[in-house]
Amino acid sequence: MLQQLEINNIAIIDKVSIELGDRLNVLTGETGAGKSIIIDSINAIMGQRLSKELIRTGKDKAVVEAVFKIDKTKLIDLFEEYGIQPEEDGTLIISREFTTSGKNICRINGKIATVSMLKLFGERLIDVHGQHDNQSLLRTESHIDLLDSFAEEKISKIKREYLKHLDKYRQIKDKLKSLIGDEGERERKIDLLRYQIDEINKSCLKKDEDKQLEKQKDLLLNSERIINTLSDSYEVLATGSKTGKSVLDSINEVVSSFLDIEKFDEKYSEIAKRLENLSYELDDIVSELRTQRDCTEYDPHVLEQVEERLDVIYKLKKKYGDSIADILEYLQRAQNELDEIVNNKEIIIELNEGLKKESDILYKLAKDMSNERKKAAKLIESKIAVELNDLEMKNARFEVRIEFDQNENESNKKYSQNGLDRVEFLISTNMGEPLKPLSKIASGGEMSRIMLAIKTILANVDKIPTLIFDEIDIGISGKAAQKVGEKLSFISKNHQVISVTHLAQIACMADNNFYIEKVTKDQNTTTKVRRLNENEIKNEIARIIGGINISEITLKHAEEMIESAKSFKEK
Repeated sequence: MLQQLEINNIAIIDKVSIELGDRLNVLTGETGAGKSIIIDSINAIMGQRLSKELIRTGKDKAVVEAVFKIDKTKLIDLFEEYGIQPEEDGTLIISREFTTSGKNICRINGKIATVSMLKLFGERLIDVHGQHDNQSLLRTESHIDLLDSFAEEKISKIKREYLKHLDKYRQIKDKLKSLIGDEGERERKIDLLRYQIDEINKSCLKKDEDKQLEKQKDLLLNSERIINTLSDSYEVLATGSKTGKSVLDSINEVVSSFLDIEKFDEKYSEIAKRLENLSYELDDIVSELRTQRDCTEYDPHVLEQVEERLDVIYKLKKKYGDSIADILEYLQRAQNELDEIVNNKEIIIELNEGLKKESDILYKLAKDMSNERKKAAKLIESKIAVELNDLEMKNARFEVRIEFDQNENESNKKYSQNGLDRVEFLISTNMGEPLKPLSKIASGGEMSRIMLAIKTILANVDKIPTLIFDEIDIGISGKAAQKVGEKLSFISKNHQVISVTHLAQIACMADNNFYIEKVTKDQNTTTKVRRLNENEIKNEIARIIGGINISEITLKHAEEMIESAKSFKEK
């Protein structure tokens, strides 16, 4: 429920703080005192569009802040979706600041929010009803939910089963769509996959082939340099054709010399052995150089073949992956996809059979829901007829129209979250007039009473905690006004109700009375709001009855009305 409302710099309101109570809160005051401004302020924190003209003259910005006491479980989906931390004590604070430049700053529990987020939260917290602002009842799409709420467990049990099968049905449809698709598109996909698979298969790729080819290419490009190095090294080490004596011969001569002197000292013998080992190692190197020199050759034809092969691999990489491993993985995926498309006839038959089975179940469950709705509709129609009669609309007819989609074409069945029904509330307010949608009702007074009748019937199942009735008493008086007051009191048993009224019959039913007055001081006009005590309530009701001049008779009348209201509420 709405516990507290803070308003700053809106229209003629400078600063106002209202602490609201549970059950029925009634706001009264002279015309033009600012009652409608309070409703505008509540609309602001509900995400409604605002005009910067609402900002108090001379001020740059206006601020509205509302404190709610909530059941966290009812809003847990919104808290999780937007990352808002709910308070442990169930407090929810929504604020909105708007400036003359058109800038909006919104917060929910201190977290920056958007206006659309305020709207989503607001729809769960408050329902505002005025002469031309009956939010939930004017939305035809909400009528089916209101009817289902009235039917309660009978519908919800069927709906739970229905939604389970609806999920399966949609999964099968999505799978079929992906398999069948457009016939032309399917053939194009098959042609493309076959081309890609053939292209990769023809290339006969081998793992790491590109790395080996790059190495071979590098060798071929540098073969002349390699051959020269091998030849020159061989000549220096083995033949000595350029120097006159080879390195190998020179080392062998040194070895021979050390063998002659090794007998004189062991260290010379050690050097001789090391030189001999060096001679053997060098002899092996010379042999290896000769082999490598004789085997290495430059062949332009081989280089051309290597470059052509690398070009094939490069083109495949551009199409199918950054490496040969990626290309081969793509080949496997393409083959699997082609097999599924080409060989999906049996799969499609199986899926269509499953779709038909789920559709048959859904159709039956939708029909069951529709039958339950028809029963609930008859009951709600009779109950609302009684309520309308109480509200002095004796010739009014209310009807719940339920249209069931009988389409037998499987592909055209439009299974929604609520089955195959379209529900709309219709009304005829005068004898001889045809039934019309609620949105077509011209009279504000009639619309308000119709809405009040429906709300009275749905009071026990309506999940919105706070209901606001903004001057729904326009166009009614006497007995009808008395009945409106009683209905509001009845609804407030299960909801917090806030009513702006000019009628004493409604004001006397309040559990909490607030007086709104316009005060002029130092050429400035402001609105003040104060909660009335018991004596002030009697005086205010007397003022509404008799105007400015309050007599003993009007006071006595007011007292009688208050006592009568207390007696009604005690019942």
